[in-house]
Amino acid sequence: MARKTMPNLRPYLNGSKRLLASYIIDWLVIFLIAGLGGLFNYVEPYHRPFSLLDLSISYPLVEELFPVRYVILICGFMPAGIIAVIVLAFVPGPAFCRNTKRADILKLKFWEFEKGWAGFALALACAFFITQGMKNLFGKPRPNLLARCDPDLSNIADHIVGGLGQDISIRWTLVEWSICRSTNMRVLNDGFRSFPSGHASFSWAAMLYLSLFFCSKFAIAVPFLPPNTASQVAGVGRSENHELLPMNNHGRYSTEDSGDKNFDSRDSTLADVRPVPIRNRAAAPPNYYIILAFIPIALAVWICSTRFHEYYHFGFDLISGSLIGIGSAWFAFRWYHLPIRSGQGWAWGARSRSRAFGIGVGTHNYVGEEGWETARKRSDIEVAA
Repeated sequence: MARKTMPNLRPYLNGSKRLLASYIIDWLVIFLIAGLGGLFNYVEPYHRPFSLLDLSISYPLVEELFPVRYVILICGFMPAGIIAVIVLAFVPGPAFCRNTKRADILKLKFWEFEKGWAGFALALACAFFITQGMKNLFGKPRPNLLARCDPDLSNIADHIVGGLGQDISIRWTLVEWSICRSTNMRVLNDGFRSFPSGHASFSWAAMLYLSLFFCSKFAIAVPFLPPNTASQVAGVGRSENHELLPMNNHGRYSTEDSGDKNFDSRDSTLADVRPVPIRNRAAAPPNYYIILAFIPIALAVWICSTRFHEYYHFGFDLISGSLIGIGSAWFAFRWYHLPIRSGQGWAWGARSRSRAFGIGVGTHNYVGEEGWETARKRSDIEVAA
């Protein structure tokens, strides 16, 4: 059986205050984004003029199946708890635990846990900030606006802003929100926050991120051929460190056959390796994993559906909010985690110590050849050598 190689633990084990400070700042930025989104709730939205005869905003105001507090619980605390359980129970996999110190495993668990939560928090913060800001900017009436408004029908003329239907009826006009007699400003202002749907964006950001997290940690992906097909046709594979490996007698690539984990096929001949048929280079995951990945998506769809049949949003509001949530989830997941099909379930590693706060123009990556050592340590090593 092929050996597993642990990721480089140096960035997780070295207690660099500089790196720690940079990641604390990352969390502060996430909280800042979420806090700004929360402040938008206290900003009065734009009040778009409306018609008293517009049937699309004449629906009744009914009780919500998923009020905000339930959405926070279901799409906030519940996924966060699930992410923590998955990391504690399944990260790293059993193949990595056999020959690894318990202290190192715990530190690796903490890194994956922190990145799992950081991505989740970033997804929710981005979706929340974008959605709340757009709600105030557009000021679109909800389907139940008139029920919230309680318009003063005896004094329509003082609130007209447009329309040419007065010859038919004075009600065939556009009126300002000042016609509303409701004294509950929180409920009334919320009636002009239909676009986009906050429930849709928040639920999709949370649930899609959770689904992607499931797929990453449990390798739920459509089977694919690795990119080095030319080498594999010749009977050569690559290790997790991108080293060329020979194939054993069971048709598997393994470092055990090389006698050295740093085996390089350039030091051997292809006469001793055996090609593998293309159909045996990948296989589909068990089907029950599809259910695991689909459950969060189904929950997001259910939450969105309630906003439509309870008259809180139009279809376009829900589609737009869903797209915001989907984009936020994908962005946040890829910001902190390797691609699902080729990342083996890991989160990205740490930035280099000297590049913790930025790299400037002309620098290729936040991980440099210097790794996580200080310049003084590197010079000491060079002098000793």
